[in-house]
Amino acid sequence: MSDQIPQPPSGPLVTVVDDRSDRRIPVDSERWSFLATRILAEAYTGMAWIELAIHFVDPEAIAALNRDHLGGDGPTDVLAFPVDLLGEVPDGSPVLLGDVVLCPAVAAGQASDHGREVDAELSLLLVHGILHLLGYDHADREERVVMQRLEQELLERHARL
Repeated sequence: MSDQIPQPPSGPLVTVVDDRSDRRIPVDSERWSFLATRILAEAYTGMAWIELAIHFVDPEAIAALNRDHLGGDGPTDVLAFPVDLLGEVPDGSPVLLGDVVLCPAVAAGQASDHGREVDAELSLLLVHGILHLLGYDHADREERVVMQRLEQELLERHARL
């Protein structure tokens, strides 16, 4: 995967935000939809229609997803579930990119540990999840460096929106 961010796509972008978190940490659906749309506008080109779902869930729900889909143990911060993969959708066809699942409660704990605001942590996690849906990974050092650099570039341009 190239580490260069392509130009914005010509077609519409749709982000659906679903807040099923425990509500202790407020979720601004419009903010997260806007950020996701801006990230996708830079990262995805040539598609007639792109749809992304963002789900905010409680620790129990993300722990169940982690266990059932990844064999993980306990709650995690973000999970990404791709639907259509890059290169598998004909040009001009709708792309159902997939789902990013975020846990605000876990993000809040991490934000505290790293001395960040919760929104900054959620921004990082949302960008991280979107990059996973776009085919980026961090399994080895080289991939991790590319992915982290893109995360920082995108966050610097868009996280404060």
